[in-house]
Amino acid sequence: MSKVELYAAIRRDHRGGMSMRELERKYGVTWRTVRKALDSAWPEPRKKLPPRATGLDPYRSVIDEILRADLDAPRKQRHTVTRIFHRLVEEHGADVSYGMVRYYVAGRKPEILVESGRAPLEAFVPQTHQPGHEAEVDFGDVTVRLAGELVTCYLFSFRLSYSGKAVHRVFASCGQEAFFEGHVHALRTLGGVPRSKVRYDNLKAAVARVLGLNRARVETDRWIAFRSHFGIESFYCRPGVEGAHEKGGVEGQIGYFRRNHFVPVPEISSLAELNDMVDQWDLQDGTRRIGSRPKTVAEYFAIEQPLLLPLPEEPFETGRMFTPRVDRYGQIPVRTNRYSVPIRLIGRRVRVVLHASHLVVYDQNVEVARHERLIAKGAVRLELDHYLEVLVRKPGAFPGSTALEQARSAGKFTPVHDAWWDQAKKIHGERDGTRALIEVLLLGRHLPHEHVVAGLATALRAGAMTADAVALEARKAAQAETEPGTTANAPASGKLPATVTSLHEWRLAHLPPDTRPLPSVTAYDQLLRRRRDSGGDHREGEAQ
Repeated sequence: MSKVELYAAIRRDHRGGMSMRELERKYGVTWRTVRKALDSAWPEPRKKLPPRATGLDPYRSVIDEILRADLDAPRKQRHTVTRIFHRLVEEHGADVSYGMVRYYVAGRKPEILVESGRAPLEAFVPQTHQPGHEAEVDFGDVTVRLAGELVTCYLFSFRLSYSGKAVHRVFASCGQEAFFEGHVHALRTLGGVPRSKVRYDNLKAAVARVLGLNRARVETDRWIAFRSHFGIESFYCRPGVEGAHEKGGVEGQIGYFRRNHFVPVPEISSLAELNDMVDQWDLQDGTRRIGSRPKTVAEYFAIEQPLLLPLPEEPFETGRMFTPRVDRYGQIPVRTNRYSVPIRLIGRRVRVVLHASHLVVYDQNVEVARHERLIAKGAVRLELDHYLEVLVRKPGAFPGSTALEQARSAGKFTPVHDAWWDQAKKIHGERDGTRALIEVLLLGRHLPHEHVVAGLATALRAGAMTADAVALEARKAAQAETEPGTTANAPASGKLPATVTSLHEWRLAHLPPDTRPLPSVTAYDQLLRRRRDSGGDHREGEAQ
């Protein structure tokens, strides 16, 4: 077994009551290994080699077409693996081995039979579930209108088999990060972990390889560590449509939830807003009855909840780690997308923690950037603040920058910014006016965005096109917000008067009174008199 599986087995037996010495004897390991396994479900990471392409990849579609054509061919005149292998070599010049073809056909042939709808019918046996013992997990796709655009998201569902209590979460993808974060949210909401098995599809987030049609699976190392941490016992359904009935409860739950809460299509500004709505819908569904049951979902869950296993106290890092290098554009590649970081990090490697809905960038354990995760592939997300240092030196690059365009689309660069910028260019010129605007944008690192916009508006009304004036008015707006009494003399229209005090006058007004006497130059006058006297004597000597 792998090291991750060894750790998981040691932790499981330790929870069952085995001592450390017994674990050493059972698994033939040292005390140090047992101690490490009990301290952490995740062993020291090993560098994995990238997956290698095979010579069969270009011919998979050819084999699929042969297998589909065999569905209508006479039973005794269908392709064997040997015949398929010979056709690939003779007709397509494929350089593949017989074993590669046999392995692919063995797994693909039943899938094509299911896809065609010709799989044989099966009989089903009703099951009774014990409270607190079993659960089912699955993803389902949903369509939402996010910021005015129709996008496809993924609904994670964790359903307890006895009570029917389900917890949902919407993510931009159904990758491993979403899979883990959905589990963490569901287990915290339910307050415990099922005692027996949790049923799963053969998701790539959990299963690295399906070994034939039986229950044997090669699980991913991160998933082994995750379920070992929470004490989850996994049970995998049969591949394809044949195994869908083995977790029919969650399949039906996703359909019910989608029909009742996602019709009509929700219009939201962010996934966080949508997930707040999903939490409320989960609470509402607790009052419904499933089929002909005499009690509601919430009443059955009240019986089941105390029987769940307790959650571990230590958190589990659900994010995926990456260490990309910052390119000359101040961007880093993460999966299929690119994100900006401060321009000062060009050429350095940074650490990225990728979550289901966002990512965080660290430079030597200091957070330097945080982005909402992009949904589309091949997209770029830039933060205007990351490029301000270089734009101060190159103001000509500011008007056409992609970061400026994205800031406008996100509402961070407002019409007030544009109006102040236009006026500054008229007064100071194109270059200096743009540089003044960039200096104003740098204020956003120390002042809230709304206060900077208020300072821009006041400075624009007063005709003060300097960054110092905007900074002063922004601080006045912040002070007015923290001290409500300062706005008592505001006009009835609610607008502040367009008066801008220079920073020099503002500093002088806040200095303590100076009680020192005025300086005197009398002593210096005496020096000047002596100089004239000595100069006169010298002139008299010259005259004689």
